[in-house]
Order: sequence, then structure tokens, then C-alpha cells
Amino acid sequence: MSLPALQTTSVFYRRLVSQFPQDISIAFAYGSGVFKQSGTTQGQMGKNMMDFVFAVDDPVTWHTMNLLQNRKHYSFLKYLGPKQISNIQNDYGAGIYYNTLVPSNGKIIKYGVISTDCLIDDLLHWKTMYVAGRLHKPVKILLQNEDGKLRTALVGNLKSAVTASFLMLPESFSEEDLFVQIAGLSYAGDFRMLIGEDKSKVLNIVKDNLPHFRILYSNILQECPQVVYKPQQGKLEVDKSPEGQFTQLMALPRTLQQRITRLVDPPGKNRDVEEILLQVAQDPDCGSVVQQGISSIVKSSSITQSAKGIITAGLIKTVSYSTKKLWKMWKGWRRKSP
Repeated sequence: MSLPALQTTSVFYRRLVSQFPQDISIAFAYGSGVFKQSGTTQGQMGKNMMDFVFAVDDPVTWHTMNLLQNRKHYSFLKYLGPKQISNIQNDYGAGIYYNTLVPSNGKIIKYGVISTDCLIDDLLHWKTMYVAGRLHKPVKILLQNEDGKLRTALVGNLKSAVTASFLMLPESFSEEDLFVQIAGLSYAGDFRMLIGEDKSKVLNIVKDNLPHFRILYSNILQECPQVVYKPQQGKLEVDKSPEGQFTQLMALPRTLQQRITRLVDPPGKNRDVEEILLQVAQDPDCGSVVQQGISSIVKSSSITQSAKGIITAGLIKTVSYSTKKLWKMWKGWRRKSP
């Protein structure tokens, strides 16, 4: 899972992580401050905020320690104490608590804290796809313990991203087509893509990071019985027969299967999931149904997590962060304008 960093030494990351409580099951860095995106110079990348996620086994203990070490990182919620902060983290939005616009080692960072159990649940079942979606794309793993369940879930999440993308792509497609589809999964239905995100974001993520996507997905594609993968030509052919699509639908994460059944099954009919997915597998619009299912997951989690972010960041930081996002969106629009 570990990928090489771009122009930033591992010493920088070790110094940064050392400033936080060390009971972390996995820590990773992601986003445009870590991986170069198309249309961004190295200088601009150096100014971008760096994004981190820390998964911890015991959020109450971790926030207790972090409030002692890094109290200034928190909004007014620090006055409620670690137990309430952990409740807000676990019970609202996507199960992750962000501290944003934090100065650290000459950079501005944002870091999210999620319980290890909540992360594993999202990776396996796509309950919110909030952190699972970030892990569909290249990230830099900073540290990872020997938790076998977590390792299995990380690989399972990548396999699910491939399977869902196969269902939405034609019979033949390129590596870049696949990686654009995968990178776009966690943005489908995200209201922030309408307000506050650069519309060309998904393509920009993939264009300059094709080697990183290959490292992440090469073994999965070579071992997958549903696809003919030709890495030298960068081409793939997937089984689009009803039987093939049914196999893929049955392998999707549980929450996505449930969303698909709600879309297809009329209220009160109460057919079992297998019967409904068999029907969807034979539908010419199968890919569109899967897309709608994913969008429904992402839409609800992006709205609730963003609403939570206003409280966890505080009003001043929220306004500052939102202004930067809108500025990036405007710059992206300007680049595309004739």
C-alpha cells in the first residue's frame, strides 16, 4: 500500500507524526499537497494544505492525549472534553473528526481522526465511502500496525472499487479510463463538486499519477478472473454478460447492494437481494443503477460530514477553508475557458 512521496522526505512525515499521540493503527497523507495534480506546478503544490488521516483504536484516550499536546488545534469543542469530542466524531457525519488549517513544520495541515473499527467498516461495506473513497486513490502510508483485519479491509476496498468501476465501464477500455472511473467514485453525488471543488479535479488526480495508480491496482487486475488485463498496451476487457455482471454485483460492498435494491425494488415487494441483483445484471442500464447507488451513499455522507466540519473547525476556519476551495474552483474554470 505504501507509495513514494513526491519531493518531500520521509523525515518531514516522521517529524510531523511524532507531534501526535502514537496510538495510531494507520496514518496516511493524501491529496494535492502530497501528490502532484495536472495543471499544478511544484511551487503551487508546496503551498497546498496537506491532508492526513489517523485511525486510532481508542478515540477517547487519543483525544485526551492530543488535547494535552495540541489543544490549539481544536475549535471551541475542546471545552467539552475528549469524551464529547469522540461522541461527535463517531455519531455524526462520516465517523471522522477533522482539525483544519493547523500550522505544522512550516506547512498548513488538516488531519482527520477516525476509529479503527469505523474505518474497517467503511472499507468493507462502504457505509459512507468518505475515508474508503480517499483510499481508492494513491495515498502515502506513514505508519501502519500489524492489524490483519485492517490490512484485509484495505485490499478489499480496492477490489470493490475495481468491481464497481467494471460495472460502469464498457466492455473494452483503457487503464486511464478505469483509473478515472475509480478516482471519481467518491465524488459521485458529492455536493461539494457543485460548490467549492475544481470540476476537473478527477482527471487532474489521474493524469499525473498513472504510475501510482498502477502500483495500487496492478496485482488486483492481474488476479481478477472477470477481466483480461494487457498492461503493456494499457488495455482491459471485462465480462459484460449477465452472468459476469451478476458475479460483480454480488461482490459489491453491502451498503451499495442495499442502495441498489432500494432503487430497483418497489416498496412493499420485499424480494431478496440476490433476486434483485440478478434482475439488475440483465438490465442494459446496470451501470447507471450502480452509479445512482454510489451517488446516494456519497451525497448523504458529504452533506452530513461538511455540516459537522463547521462545528469541528469553527466559523473563522470554515470561512477561510471554503474561500480557498472556491478560489481553486474559479482557477480551474479559468484554465478551461478559451
